[in-house]
Amino acid sequence: MSVITTGSFAKALWPGVNAWYGKAYNDYPVEWDKLFESNKSTRAYEEDVGLSGFGLANVKSEGAPISYDSEKQGFTSRYNHVVYALGFTITREIYEDDQYDVVGKRKAQGLARSMRQTKEIVGANVYNRAFNTSYTGGDGATLVACAAGGSASHPNVAGGTWTNGPSAAVDLSEAALEQATIDIAGFRDDRGLLIAAKPRGLVIPYQLQFEAKRILGADGRVGTDLNDPNVIKDMGLFGNVIVNHYLNDPDAWFILTDVKDGLKYFERRGDEFDMDNDFDTENAKYKASARYSFGWTDPRGIYGSPGV
Repeated sequence: MSVITTGSFAKALWPGVNAWYGKAYNDYPVEWDKLFESNKSTRAYEEDVGLSGFGLANVKSEGAPISYDSEKQGFTSRYNHVVYALGFTITREIYEDDQYDVVGKRKAQGLARSMRQTKEIVGANVYNRAFNTSYTGGDGATLVACAAGGSASHPNVAGGTWTNGPSAAVDLSEAALEQATIDIAGFRDDRGLLIAAKPRGLVIPYQLQFEAKRILGADGRVGTDLNDPNVIKDMGLFGNVIVNHYLNDPDAWFILTDVKDGLKYFERRGDEFDMDNDFDTENAKYKASARYSFGWTDPRGIYGSPGV
């Protein structure tokens, strides 16, 4: 166990230091809560189980019996809550002799910052791994499954497959957003019945914020000398643009839909901070921990492309 001693912060014992740098950085506002539905949990894990639903009605001839359908349990998505924790230990001597309060109080604040950014990264990794076949959901496919990347498709319990991405990898553009909106409007349930899915937000890395502004902010079509209106803006399809600074791929972009039970966050235990003293060494120990999980249930809650 690493212990912070007077030797670790020798300058903190003497007057004359004008500033201590490396801690007082500004942080972005909380971003993960815009990417997931937030839930509380009181169990070791949570499970979401799908239903296959019913198919279309059949033509019933006069005097013929009614055809009866059945439904069954679908795919199961499990959210296993993970404990994330970090701490540090300081000697009594450095705590007593620190002239700038740089070791005790400031390091406790740094612990809170570490916990906060850990949650941001864990949440963003659901998106960062959306096309990575090493990370699959309840149906055995990646979060985004399409010819553009990830698994080839999502399976249905009742048979057949579907996709939630383009037929080929595309960068963010006016045409790509129009096609994505068309694809989302064509989403169907497990039995092939059409669902009224609509875009509710565009999720992009910070590298695409200027391109997104050009596409969505102009009154006319971008990059043309025509007098056509910007129909994406006029229809208000992507008024909610979510810039996330923890996405790894500068080309990947995603669209959150209004389908319920899509991407979820479960909080089993919020951030807890504590400290104690060791009787024999008189060292002070500070710690922080939290228990939560990120994941997804219904992939119809998202559409995405890895970019080109």
